[in-house]
Amino acid sequence: MTLLRIDGLSLDIRGTPILRDVSLSVEAGQIVGVIGESGSGKSMTAFSVMQLLPEGSVCSGRISLSGHEMLALSEDHLCRLRGNDVSMVFQEPMTALNPLKTIGEQVAETILIHERTSAEDARHRAAEALTRAELPQDRFPLSRYPHELSGGQRQRVVIAMAIALRPKLLIADEPTTALDVTTQAEILTLLKRLVQEDGMGLLMISHDLAVVADMADHIVIMRRGEVVEQGPAQSLLRGMRHPYSLALLAASDHVPDREGAPQDTPLLQVRDVIRDYPTPRKGLWGTPGTFRAVDGVSFDIRRGENLGLVGESGCGKSTLTRAILGLEEVQSGTIALDGAPVFAGHKPNRAVRRRMQVVFQDPYGSFNPRHKVGRLVCEPFHLLDNPPAGADRDRAIAKALESVGLSADDAGKYIHEFSGGQRQRIAIARALIIKPDLIILDEAVSALDVSVRAQVLDLLADLSDRFGLTYLFISHDLSVVRSITDRVLVMQAGKIVEQGETAQVFADPQHPYTQQLIAAAPQLPQDVRKLAHEH
Repeated sequence: MTLLRIDGLSLDIRGTPILRDVSLSVEAGQIVGVIGESGSGKSMTAFSVMQLLPEGSVCSGRISLSGHEMLALSEDHLCRLRGNDVSMVFQEPMTALNPLKTIGEQVAETILIHERTSAEDARHRAAEALTRAELPQDRFPLSRYPHELSGGQRQRVVIAMAIALRPKLLIADEPTTALDVTTQAEILTLLKRLVQEDGMGLLMISHDLAVVADMADHIVIMRRGEVVEQGPAQSLLRGMRHPYSLALLAASDHVPDREGAPQDTPLLQVRDVIRDYPTPRKGLWGTPGTFRAVDGVSFDIRRGENLGLVGESGCGKSTLTRAILGLEEVQSGTIALDGAPVFAGHKPNRAVRRRMQVVFQDPYGSFNPRHKVGRLVCEPFHLLDNPPAGADRDRAIAKALESVGLSADDAGKYIHEFSGGQRQRIAIARALIIKPDLIILDEAVSALDVSVRAQVLDLLADLSDRFGLTYLFISHDLSVVRSITDRVLVMQAGKIVEQGETAQVFADPQHPYTQQLIAAAPQLPQDVRKLAHEH
């Protein structure tokens, strides 16, 4: 039974073409994956199905949902269909949830809006939906608020809201992009189970070909508002014909070329580091407790080395990063760069701090949008005793921008004028401008499209060769760590549970947690990966 049929869909927004002649269908019990880069039209296709489009939108063609012609319906009729016949799960659960309402209230609200039922019945059904989303009431009471849950748990709440009325079609728009690999695997397994149990169709939107390859029965590849290729998942993956599809496949398993090799001398030395946080008072006598975020961690990073640090959310990666950067003092242990401690007494060692820089996951969020790029890039100059000024400052900014493939003229623009990949290049330029020895990349490519990610990884490899840089890659994306690092550390509950040469750890993981991480990471089938390298 065909739940959704899109025929010749075109969309203009204020005169700008967004979609052109898009056609696809979703059957009951079928998972259809839609893949493409940012701007390909994936999300706008989903919003067209929901008829949740911005002002000035003009749709043509046909969208048939369970026999309803969506383009011909009134807003009142569409409101009745949303939730009942079609629901949507978004990428960022925190923005989809109301921070002032409990999770029980928010799921129950979905039921109360669409059905005439009592508050008690809605509450009971909300509990049932949350349990189906693997948030049982004995562990996750309806009285919890979103901020009391992890990212994966919040996404389960959003899924519970979406399935509360058992819709015929579920649209999932990048539902696992920001999640670590084990949580991602759990959410994907949950979505598969719900499709099987309810017989609903799932339209899954993603930029990750490996995720779609593992999930979908049918794959649709989009580029610049058009469908360039589609077909049954297994045959399409092994028989791609369109140049864009082949380029996307190659970028999904891209390994940068590197000329340099790590030296034997250590640059950063971490020894027996412990970082505790106080917890609220507890116990009969009200004694304060502590939470150990980093527990006796030791490792070295050699000059010119790319070291990976992987682990689930909450394992201690970010706390360790802040300690290395001198942003948090540790309770015990030492962190030193070339033998010089990161902390001098109880204060960060300024001379050491200027030799380290960091690139964050969200390049837009780490920039002040009111400042021009030139000012943003030279922010690290505050670490220098005698920062360049005037023409020297402008030359340094231009050189930093040009080193990452941008123009000196870009210094006069604002950050919103750039794409996500360009913003990350600007973030790298900011890190480079004071010529650091160590750059920490904190999920620096996880939010990028696969082709942009490949370009940024190539850039980082080139910069490492040109400037002798050392990198610490912190990521939940194991494919990135596998492709660019020399060695990898695996962190669980504040401890390093395994470390070694990256190829060796991935080929023969010894610790059960490492085995679990690698098993959870979506991978293209071996024959498809071989095809990717041929292109």
